[in-house]
Amino acid sequence: QVQLVESGGGEVQVGGSLRLSCAASGSISSINDMAWYRQPPGSQRELVAGTIPGDTINYADSMKGRFIISRDNAKNTVYLQMNSLKAEDTAVYYCYAKIYVIPFGWRTYWGQGTQVTVSS
Repeated sequence: QVQLVESGGGEVQVGGSLRLSCAASGSISSINDMAWYRQPPGSQRELVAGTIPGDTINYADSMKGRFIISRDNAKNTVYLQMNSLKAEDTAVYYCYAKIYVIPFGWRTYWGQGTQVTVSS
């Protein structure tokens, strides 16, 4: 079994910072891409930022320069540093990973989600 466990969510004031973590555990052979998505209230889930080994990709112009994705391959962990938070960043944040699990091959996994609330 493979699990993605997120942590670091909470409530913060506008302009503040939070750092999310997502650790993958279980029968992991290899991890390809890891990413963060979010789902604001009443909206669809959207990609925040993704990373594949050796590359970092940031999506959504509204997050460029404010959010930083990073990963520690030795710990099977991906992070999301969120700075200069705005009220519209309020959402449930989900971790995503594409993992090679012996003997099943590549599988995609989601974390349980962590709430981020930005208040004014």
